[in-house]
Amino acid sequence: MKTKILITCATMVLAAVSVTAQNTSRDQMSPKSEQRINKEVRHELLMLPYFGVFDNLAYKVEGGTVVLMGQVVRPSLKSDAENAVKHIEGVDRVDNQIEVLPPSSMDDQIRLQEYRAIYGFPALEKYALGVQKPIRIIVKNGRVTLEGVVDNQTDKDMAGMRAKGVPGTFEVTNNLQVQPS
Repeated sequence: MKTKILITCATMVLAAVSVTAQNTSRDQMSPKSEQRINKEVRHELLMLPYFGVFDNLAYKVEGGTVVLMGQVVRPSLKSDAENAVKHIEGVDRVDNQIEVLPPSSMDDQIRLQEYRAIYGFPALEKYALGVQKPIRIIVKNGRVTLEGVVDNQTDKDMAGMRAKGVPGTFEVTNNLQVQPS
């Protein structure tokens, strides 16, 4: 069974991208085992101490293999994620495909301005509550990608417009998902 999970906020949105049975695998995992691994991987990734609003972590479980994906600002977060997941019972292998974003003072400025533009806007302030912010701001070479979840289409559109208004931003990709609470 293949499942892709997006790490987006404390309540977590589980986005099943593809589910296929693997009848030919001799070490096929039961759905309960895979669910347990999914739950433990999600928990371990959320507990990473430097996992913040400018990082995006995703994963999928394929039998005993966990594939880590996403983008992070700190190289240590990539290795921390792998180390946290590889010790989970039932995980045989970790394929770490997390991208470490290149260091850039321009991107750092854009990140802070994007954060203020989105989380400082009165209609979007509700998303600033809690430790894990539901709107992830990924900046690479002046290009911004918004990942995560919001309550409605209006909030998604508003976050995208606020992001596009930040000076120095070349492009904004709004991948926010609408998930009513």
